[in-house]
This record gives sequence, structure tokens and C-alpha cells, in this order.
Amino acid sequence: MSRISAVDRAAWAILAGGVVAYPTESVFGLGCDPLEATAVARILAIKRRSVGSGLILLAADVGQLEAYIRPAPAERERMLASWPGPVTWVVAATPAVPAWVTGGRDTVAVRVTAEPLAAALCRRAGMAIVSTSANRSGRPPARSTLQTRRRFSADVDQILPGAVGGRARPSEIRLASSGKVLRAG
Repeated sequence: MSRISAVDRAAWAILAGGVVAYPTESVFGLGCDPLEATAVARILAIKRRSVGSGLILLAADVGQLEAYIRPAPAERERMLASWPGPVTWVVAATPAVPAWVTGGRDTVAVRVTAEPLAAALCRRAGMAIVSTSANRSGRPPARSTLQTRRRFSADVDQILPGAVGGRARPSEIRLASSGKVLRAG
């Protein structure tokens, strides 16, 4: 009999419309299928965050982002030069990106992760997923599996155990159009 991996269980939860917690480059993240309005609403409720804030889409490779982004050639070049890695780019969104992800803007924040478990989760789910830090608004994010279980076990469908990457700060956020830093990493 084969064993079902923790990555499989987390991916299945996402595919079933659920919310998962998983390690990223610096903190635990909360994620779901970006097209599942109910799952995104759950994440926003968990975080006590407004839909107008917008959310990041996290992917294992740029192909998982193609349906969501419309970068100019120079923007694509900038983005690809930093990926996989801890740089999130704000780029023109396609009409496929729901307002609950963009915060009502015509742009979307996207990242191709270098964190092995987060990348495996995206690959196994077969999609880019919502990625936002596992914390309540104004509180510090969870940085370990234990902290995540203590704070969010009642709120999420699966917790993918593992260690976060070695970064002390969340990903840097840049505008794809200019390279301007919006949040230092």
C-alpha cells in the first residue's frame, strides 16, 4: 500500500476548494485556489483583512502564471531574471484574475517560489495558488509548523509541515513596469 504524502493531502485540499497553510521562503503562508471565491473569502476572514488589499499568486514555474499576467517583453525579462526566488512582481492582470485576488486593481502580484515544499504544492495542485502570510492582521506571521498549528488548526483544512526558508523578511515586492521596490525584502 502506498503512503499519501503531506504535499498530496494539501494539494487535494486546495483542489477541493479548501484552505491550506504551508512554508514559504520566510514565513508560513495561507493558500487556496485563486478562482475559488469561498476559499479566498475564508483566508481574508482568517486574516481579518479587506478584499481591497489584494493577494499574491505563488507558482512553481512561470507557466502556472501565464493565464493571469500580461507583462511587456522587458517586464517579463525582469521577472524571469529574479525567479525562482523571493521577489514578487506587480504586473498587468488578465481578465482571468478575479477582483478578490487583485483587490479591484488592473494588476496582480505574482511570484515563482524557490521554496521546495511550496513549489511542490503548486506542482501537485497543478496551479498557481493564493499566497499570503499566516497571521491575523497586525500580528506577526507564523514561522514554524508548531506556531501554525497553534494559531490556525481550527481555521484551515490542511497544514503542510516543514521548515520555512532562511529569509528573515517576506518577499520583496517590485513593480514590473519600472523595477521600483514597493516593499523591501
